Amino acid sequence: MLAALALLLSLLLLLHAQIPNRLAGLGSLVETFLPWFGLFIPVLLAGALWRRSAAAVAALLVPALVWLNLFGGLLADKSHAGGDITVVSHNVGAANPDPAGTARDLAATGADLLALEEITAQAQPVYEKELAEAYPHHTVQGTVGLWSKLPLADTAPVDIKMDAGPLAETKPDEVTMGYTRALRATVTTDRGPLAVYVAHLGSVRVMPRGGFWTDSRDRNAEALAKAVAAEQNERMVVLGDLNGTMDDRAFDGLTARLHSAHDEAGAGFGFSWPAAFPVARIDHILVRGVEAESARVLSTTGSDHLPVKAALSW
Repeated sequence: MLAALALLLSLLLLLHAQIPNRLAGLGSLVETFLPWFGLFIPVLLAGALWRRSAAAVAALLVPALVWLNLFGGLLADKSHAGGDITVVSHNVGAANPDPAGTARDLAATGADLLALEEITAQAQPVYEKELAEAYPHHTVQGTVGLWSKLPLADTAPVDIKMDAGPLAETKPDEVTMGYTRALRATVTTDRGPLAVYVAHLGSVRVMPRGGFWTDSRDRNAEALAKAVAAEQNERMVVLGDLNGTMDDRAFDGLTARLHSAHDEAGAGFGFSWPAAFPVARIDHILVRGVEAESARVLSTTGSDHLPVKAALSW
């Protein structure tokens, strides 16, 4: 039985993309926590040793090798010194009790670009005041914003198909702006223009009857992928809380065109949520046309997410 469980675990890791989502979103749920399935390996190994089963121990080599093939690269530190520009992304949290402190923490990172998500109308003036000295350029579109030490141009909201509720077309701009959760801007650097997207995709929920609900997130991810596909600038960065891991099939449209800075130049799994005990990397820095030199998760602020930082070069 232990050998059979080991082989089933191998199949789950290998064929996770074939688990159907129509079964209460099971496929995306598994993919969200896919690295954690490696914990079953030592559990099964303990059982195999207790039973003194050589066959079970041998069978466990299969899921161990599969897991290492999928995630072993994250165990090494792939960071390098240097970088032409540094970027930080942080879901600052709508319920953040200390936005001023969070702003000061972010400014202390020295990043050239700060992407903030989940900005409330009440906290926006606080961030603008606290970040004004270090970041002379900024734009806020709805609940997302970009602060920059470098000039910004062509700032505009990005339509990621947020659901503004019934009769959305009849609502005034000041109301529908609250549903804007993505923006695009061109950053002027001494190496040329850099297209920067900031996005906060829809939340996911575990529903008692519906299972793992990802409809809003998936719709937003598809719309963001289309915007990325249409981007003319060869150098681009996508920053934000995407409410999912890059193992999730919902992001195939993004991963086909962008690379994760953490996967390229990070160390460890880069889990960013929840801040108190991170179990998943849902806050991302994705790049195209630039190289990630280093990437890491930063210390906790007043938010329920951890900030993420990357140094990029080209």
